[in-house]
Amino acid sequence: MSRRRLKPEEQELWQKVTHSATPLPQALRRTEKPQKPQVRRKPESEPMDLSKAFGIGTRRESPKSSVSTPKPASPTKPVMDKKTFGKMRRGKLVPEARIDLHGMTLDQAHPALTKFILTSYSRGFRLVLVITGKGQRDDPHDPIPRQRGVLKRQVPMWLKMAPLNTAVMDVAEAHIRHGGGGAYYVYLRRTARS
Repeated sequence: MSRRRLKPEEQELWQKVTHSATPLPQALRRTEKPQKPQVRRKPESEPMDLSKAFGIGTRRESPKSSVSTPKPASPTKPVMDKKTFGKMRRGKLVPEARIDLHGMTLDQAHPALTKFILTSYSRGFRLVLVITGKGQRDDPHDPIPRQRGVLKRQVPMWLKMAPLNTAVMDVAEAHIRHGGGGAYYVYLRRTARS
């Protein structure tokens, strides 16, 4: 890369700056040979990357005492057998029991889900279907954004917490023929007698 020559007015300005500057005391001077600063200019056509300037996409360190909620099982890392998991995700396995939580409040749905899962586990069922619904549709004219599907978000967390976590092996979103985004497959562990 070749360096451009300074224009006469730039040289004159540089001379004024160097004559008006006072040198540092000897104790603060570097013993190394000073290097000329290299100024790189971006082409005018290149847009400014604001994501780096504002830290977008970087991880923020959170304090150790923060409260976190358990996350639902990831479909990419199943706890269960991969072959069975694949069949379940494709809708090839038929659920042995189902519960529909449509229209229930959180206070009604949580005990109903707990009773259903523990009863299914004690009966030796392996795959059950929990229908939560997708939540109410957004009103495009509503000025306040509202979260949809409270049960859809809460059910996977409940299934990962005690007492249900001892019976549940894996949770995955249901295939479209069993409810799609409004339902979950819950794969239960084997009971001691089966």
